[in-house]
Amino acid sequence: MASVRSTARPSARERLLAAADELFYAEGVQSVGIDRVIEHAGVAKASLYNTFGGKEQLVRAYLDTRHTATADRITRAVAEYDTPREQMLAVFDSQGRQFDRPDFHGCAFIRAGAEASPGGLVEEAAENFRGWMRGLFTRLATEAGAADPGALGHQLQILYDGAGISALMDHHRSDVAAATRAAATALIAAATGAPAEA
Repeated sequence: MASVRSTARPSARERLLAAADELFYAEGVQSVGIDRVIEHAGVAKASLYNTFGGKEQLVRAYLDTRHTATADRITRAVAEYDTPREQMLAVFDSQGRQFDRPDFHGCAFIRAGAEASPGGLVEEAAENFRGWMRGLFTRLATEAGAADPGALGHQLQILYDGAGISALMDHHRSDVAAATRAAATALIAAATGAPAEA
């Protein structure tokens, strides 16, 4: 008996999010007009407004989708290690692997947040991701016995953000990943009193 292949087309929401992800990430949220997203998604203009309400809400949904995917990737990387120190470094290793991707265009949250209106949905989405990252680092710093877990969590989150910016601007992305990991190792060692092993 022949297998039945699903011919279900992705929903308008799925197509709009896929188009937004591709275009906004590659070119920036302000550079890409809503008409380009609609055309790229192959949907009617009314679909965007009925589904999201407007561009800001679409950008927010795009960032929320990125947040979920990035958090899942980092959570899987962290789960591969047993100690909090290794887990903190796994976050940077996971980030470094993203630098090697041919479609790497920097941190979606920093780029969108830098272009966002203060206090809007886009800034909120970017801050939610950065807060999640800082919370992860702070929890792991607490488990590692850092004298001031909040300070170490904040320092590591700043280092993570800075690495994403440097990798976008630098043609030697593997050097950025290695330098960032070394800096994270030194920060963790200083905060926990553990040896700074590579």
